[in-house]
Amino acid sequence: MTTQKIAIVTGGSRGIGKDIALNLAKKGTDILLTYRSNKTEADATVAAIQSLGRKAVALPLNTADTSGFDSFFEQANAALSASFGTDRFDFLINNAGTSLTAAVTETTEEQFDEMMNIHLKGVYFLTQKALPHLRDGGRIVNLSSATSRQSFTGVSAYAIMKGAVDVYTRYLALELGSRGINVNVVAPGAIFGGGAMQDSPEIRAFVQSITALTRVGLPDDIGGVVAFLCSEDAKWVNGQRIEVTGGVGL
Repeated sequence: MTTQKIAIVTGGSRGIGKDIALNLAKKGTDILLTYRSNKTEADATVAAIQSLGRKAVALPLNTADTSGFDSFFEQANAALSASFGTDRFDFLINNAGTSLTAAVTETTEEQFDEMMNIHLKGVYFLTQKALPHLRDGGRIVNLSSATSRQSFTGVSAYAIMKGAVDVYTRYLALELGSRGINVNVVAPGAIFGGGAMQDSPEIRAFVQSITALTRVGLPDDIGGVVAFLCSEDAKWVNGQRIEVTGGVGL
């Protein structure tokens, strides 16, 4: 008997995370998504997933606060049991995050720590806490950024953390291989619409000018790639960084 697949998608209520959740649901996966504070937005995403015929639950989670991870997984386990009839899940999508624009000379220690807590420390230890609940043969997809490969003024602290996530992904893939768990990282370019990306006509024009496909990125450019990595078609893709930018800086 085939076990129903379940994904945990952090930051799954809006932007890229929402599109990831919807794409996974379209492929038959049930979703446990997290949100930082906007429950109304999260509930709307749950309803959208349910309209596709899949089960969905939303739980609050601050991925920058590692002290809350134990209580989160207590809630997640209760939700898995009550809503999905299991105590395990199959896919972990580390998507939650925010952005920061500040020059090296202007970045404060507080801002640096915030980027580290959200994008690196939170990802590292949330994944560690999740591993006992992740089924053997499962998948982990971490979200990185084009800024970990190319340099752009004003995003050094953010990009440093995303570069570390690229490295972390390789080590996870190595250490979890004996459990049959594939781990990959998806690195979007600038994505506009519903997320934390700064948005203005000037920024959009710049991004369009450096993108080979001559347009800006949207959330629905990313979700399908993550869903592919969670499919059987990607069973031999492991430890890889997949850049999804429309061809920035070619």
